[in-house]
Amino acid sequence: MEGGLHIEADSSAFRDCFSLAWKNPYVLRLAFSAGIGGLLFGYDTGVISGALLYIEDDFEEVDRKTFLQETIVSMAVAGAIIGAAVGGWLNDRFGRRTAILIADFLFFVGAVIMAAANGPSLLIVGRIFVGLGVGMASMTAPLYISEASPAKIRGALVSTNGFLITGGQFLAYLINLAFTKAPGTWRWMLGVAGLPALIQFVLMLLLPESPRWLYRKGREEEAETLLRKIYSADEVEAEIQALKESVEAEIQAKGSSGKITYAELLKTKTVRRGLCAGVGLQVFQQFVGINTVMYYSPTIVQLAGIASNQTALLLSLVTAGLNAFGSIVSIYFIDRTGRKKLLIISLFGVILSLGLLSGIFYHTSTHSPLLTATVTSKFKNYTCPDYSSAVNANSWDCMKCLKASSTDCGFCASSTNKLLPGECLISNDTVKDSCRGEDRLWYTKGCPSKTGWLALVGLALYIIFFSPGMGTVPWIVNSEIYPLRYRGICGGIAATANWISNLIVAQSFLTLTHAIGTSWTFLIFGIISVVALFFVLICVPETKGLPIEEVEKMLELRALHFRFWEKSAAANYKN
Repeated sequence: MEGGLHIEADSSAFRDCFSLAWKNPYVLRLAFSAGIGGLLFGYDTGVISGALLYIEDDFEEVDRKTFLQETIVSMAVAGAIIGAAVGGWLNDRFGRRTAILIADFLFFVGAVIMAAANGPSLLIVGRIFVGLGVGMASMTAPLYISEASPAKIRGALVSTNGFLITGGQFLAYLINLAFTKAPGTWRWMLGVAGLPALIQFVLMLLLPESPRWLYRKGREEEAETLLRKIYSADEVEAEIQALKESVEAEIQAKGSSGKITYAELLKTKTVRRGLCAGVGLQVFQQFVGINTVMYYSPTIVQLAGIASNQTALLLSLVTAGLNAFGSIVSIYFIDRTGRKKLLIISLFGVILSLGLLSGIFYHTSTHSPLLTATVTSKFKNYTCPDYSSAVNANSWDCMKCLKASSTDCGFCASSTNKLLPGECLISNDTVKDSCRGEDRLWYTKGCPSKTGWLALVGLALYIIFFSPGMGTVPWIVNSEIYPLRYRGICGGIAATANWISNLIVAQSFLTLTHAIGTSWTFLIFGIISVVALFFVLICVPETKGLPIEEVEKMLELRALHFRFWEKSAAANYKN
């Protein structure tokens, strides 16, 4: 996914992971318990895509106001920005375990508020609570796993957190689909997230703090006792000594260097260039449109001409599954292909996919069914006012009907064939139910089309290319590109830039589709992807296989130009 701390694993780590976990299930218990935070992160960011379809059905004001729909979606992201910022302080002051417990409490409260909401205002409040939990979980869960895992399998266990995030999104689509027939639909979809939050809260109460945090707070005996549970007898003494030296070096570095200022960051050449690459990647990750797909996937499918909520959810399940699969593919290729090459391949595919989506939506908008001149007697008093008063009513089609300005209107398709001329009617529950009661399809977002199904192909291709590259590499590069002294503050700046960009995209997508059309919206994302490709070619170094010190040398020696990195660079540094 598009958020959280990521540490990659090499191929041997996964073989060792199963072997060591079998010998020492305590390690697996630590990782699994903390990993539920990643699952909740993925679930709560993904579930709204399907729930929104039914929220619109229950609350007319949400159905009529695009801005309100975007706000319900994006307030979780706004909460995550605050949660991530506060989470960093909570982690250092009160510990990783405490931060996870607080995140669980926020998840649970948010789920209860949303499930009981009697209007959009309470829904938004619940989404903010959930967002605060997401922000904390996005950084705390992988940090706890990293600090409470044996070094040999640390990368593999932390990588599973990324898989659990995308797995949580996939689970959200499954839950959405399961509750489409249940009374209360969206209330169950949003409320069920309270259960895993409660389970994790209980599990974490029974687990200790991370050994690194304990050691930093002067609780050496507790830290050593925990390390003896995690490591085998022949490894534990070396790990205790390594932890002691690492923490002492970190404290000494921070104590001798004083407070880091933003002016210092900008004046330091290696940090400035690192921030350019790291922050740029995080911003482009969002601005190429990934979370329009993850937050609005069922809506996009409906914009392509799929009328049924259930069908839209079922088709969107494919994209969520591909996203989860892509996170596994990334783990396999990241150390074989390299970061930069994987980014370039990813962006080429994203550009082609967005071009395909733009073309598909252009075709659906220009080839929508016409309107019939004869109105069914049942709907005689419900004809769309703009259509009735139009001078050129003969030229109207389904798309023009849906864009009627004075009153919200919908398209009731022909009962014979949805591509034949249908009727443009006022959009309300009475008309919708009457239209569907005659075995006719009711459209309010997109129009029926012969080629609309190709939008699913475009979405699938987009996810296939995005997930292994632009989905995970920006987080990996940000974990490798900054000098140790500046890593915390620079990582925080990059993560904040990611969440803010995420908020901008989530809050503007539906507005853009209404203002300029879905085709042009995807075209804009495609143009931004082209700019992102050139940015990667010019500004992003290849960090594969290089220690932090060597990455620092590369940033120091090389100015920004088209060939920012050369193939022989890594080899030269290793010599």
